[in-house]
Order: sequence, then C-alpha cells, then structure tokens
Amino acid sequence: MIRILVAAGALTFAASFAAPANAQETFHGYDCRDDCSGHEAGYDWAARNDITDERDCDGDSRSFNEGCQAYVEEQADDANRNSPSDDENDNDDSDE
Repeated sequence: MIRILVAAGALTFAASFAAPANAQETFHGYDCRDDCSGHEAGYDWAARNDITDERDCDGDSRSFNEGCQAYVEEQADDANRNSPSDDENDNDDSDE
C-alpha cells in the first residue's frame, strides 16, 4: 500500500513538470484552431484593401473572415480614440 502511495506521489510530482496542454492561441480576441495563419491572412487582406465594413469580410473561411473583422474593429477603435470627444467640442463653444 505504501508503494502505491509513493508511486502516485511521484507521478503527480513528475506531471507538474510536464509540458502543459497546448494553450489556445488567439488573434485580436478571436480563437485560432491550429495556428492563426488564416486570421493573419484575412487581416492582411483587409489592410491591403482598406476594408472598413465587416460585411465585406464574407469569404468561405471563418478564420479569414475573423481576421478581416479584427482589422475593421481595430480601425474603428483607432478612429474613435483619435476623434475629439463631445466634451472637448462643448468646451470650444463655451469661450464665445
């Protein structure tokens, strides 16, 4: 009985050093299945073609479409960060 407990403890200890299961990769928040090459291709295509509407991301590959959508979302986020807020516009009007 003691041998079984020692063996079980040794296996548990050894397992703690084993490589973890493959972690799920993501691409701009989208889960990748094997690698993110499809997402990268969709993102690059959208960038080359200056895609601004997610409805244009309608290919046959889910990962390609998600990469395209990631580009569109990133461009929209950048535009929102770079545009003046309503508060800043209101302050400009109050000096008149």
